[in-house]
Amino acid sequence: MEPARIIGVLGAGTMGSGIAQLACRSGARTLLHDPFPEALSRGVERARGGLEKEAARGRLTADEARAAAGRLEVAADLEAFRPCELVIEAAPELPELKRELYARLSEIVSGECVLATNTSSLPVTGIAAGASNPERVVGMHFFNPAPLMALVEVIAGLRSSEAALALADATGLAMGKTVIRATDGPGFLVNRCNRPFGLEALRLLGERVADVPTLDRIVRLGGGFRMGPFELSDLVGVDTGFDVARSFYELSFGEPRWRPSPIQAQRVAAGLHGRKTGRGYYDYSGDGPHRPPDPEPPPRDGDARVQGSGPVADALRALAPGGGGPEIVVEGLGGTVDGEPFYALVPLALVEVTGDAGERAFEGLGLHTARVAPSAVGVLPRIICQVINECAFALGEGVGSAQDIDAGMTLGMNYPRGPLAWADALGQEHVAATLGALWEEYREERYRLAPVLRRSAA
Repeated sequence: MEPARIIGVLGAGTMGSGIAQLACRSGARTLLHDPFPEALSRGVERARGGLEKEAARGRLTADEARAAAGRLEVAADLEAFRPCELVIEAAPELPELKRELYARLSEIVSGECVLATNTSSLPVTGIAAGASNPERVVGMHFFNPAPLMALVEVIAGLRSSEAALALADATGLAMGKTVIRATDGPGFLVNRCNRPFGLEALRLLGERVADVPTLDRIVRLGGGFRMGPFELSDLVGVDTGFDVARSFYELSFGEPRWRPSPIQAQRVAAGLHGRKTGRGYYDYSGDGPHRPPDPEPPPRDGDARVQGSGPVADALRALAPGGGGPEIVVEGLGGTVDGEPFYALVPLALVEVTGDAGERAFEGLGLHTARVAPSAVGVLPRIICQVINECAFALGEGVGSAQDIDAGMTLGMNYPRGPLAWADALGQEHVAATLGALWEEYREERYRLAPVLRRSAA
C-alpha cells in the first residue's frame, strides 16, 4: 500500500500543527484547516518553524525544509479537503463535535478517502458512527510532541476496513514513525498498558509504604525511568490524569484495575494540578529545581553471602564474589538481610530496604538503597509486575501483539525496556509469584493474574 499523497489535517493546535509538519515532510501535499483563523495562522507558523528547527539540527537539509514548507497549504474551509486521500482530525476531545465533523467530511471527500482521528481517549468506533461509511474511519494516535516522538498507534474500530488501516500504516511509515496496531478500547494499547504505572504508585502512597520523593526516586534509579510517576503526573497535569482515570473506569464499566485514586481527586479539588499551577505533588514556585539531583551510587567496599536462586540472586552474587559479610537470603524479587525484608528488580541498581542491616549490606555492594515500610512485595516489583500483568491482559484480549506492546511502551512511554521482555528477564514465574503475593495480601480483583501470564508462568 502506498502512503497518502494528499493529506488534510483538521485542527491547527499543538498536535495538528505537529502532524501537518510530519505530513509535508513526508512528501505529501498537506492542507491544514482550523475554524479559528488566528489558530490556523499560528499552526502554520508552528509547522514551518518546526521544519526550520529540523534543518538547524541537521535532520533535514535547508532545501528539504523549504520544499516541505512549500507543500504545506492553508485550507480556508472543509471544502478544500475534497481532493484528500487521508484526513487526520485533531479536534478537541468532544464526541459530538467529532461525529459532526465526520458527517460533514463524508459529504465532501471521495468515497476512497480515509478519515483518521488522533484521539487519545475516545472510542474510535463511536466517532466513526458519524461518518457515512464507518469502514473508512481509523485511529491514528500520535504522541506529543508529534514531530519528535517515534511512535504512532493505528487503531482499528469495530468496522474499520483493512484497506483503510493499511493506508494509515503506510502513511505513518512514510512520516518516519514506528507504527503499531491496536484494537479499539479504553486507552487503545499504550495508554492502557501504562495504567498501573501511576495507579500503583498512588496506592503505595496511600498505604504509606514511602513518600512521593522516595517513590519517584525508586522508579528512576531502580527502574531506569527518566521520571517517577508523580513527576510525570505533575508534568501532564494532575487534573488531566484524573480525567483520564475516570474515563478509563467509566468506559470499562468499573474494571477494578483502573479504579481512580482518591488522592488524585483530593489534589484536583485543592487546585494542585502540577507544574501549570505551580504546585502538585511537588512545589514549583521557586527558582530552583523541584527536587535535588540523584546521587552517584555509593563506593563498593563490602561483600556478602548470597543464598537463593533467580535473576536477583545472580545479580547480587556477581557483586559479592568473595562470599563473606552479611547473609542475604533471596526469594524471587526480594528476600531478607538479618531478618529485614528487602525488594529489588533486575537490572540491579537500587534495593528497597526496611532497616539498617539492609542499607549497610547493599550500599557496601555499590548499590543505591531507599527506605520503605515493609509490605507484600515492595515498590518497584509491585509497579512493574502490575504493568506486565496489564500488558498480558492486553495481549490475551488481542488488543496488540507482544512486539507492538513492547515497542509502544519503549517508544511511546519512554520505558527503559519493553514490559514483556522485562518479564522474561525477571522470570515469568517470579512475576506470577509477586502478583500472587499481592492477591493474597488484598484479595482484590485488581490483582488477579492475567490468564496469558498464568499459563506462560506455568
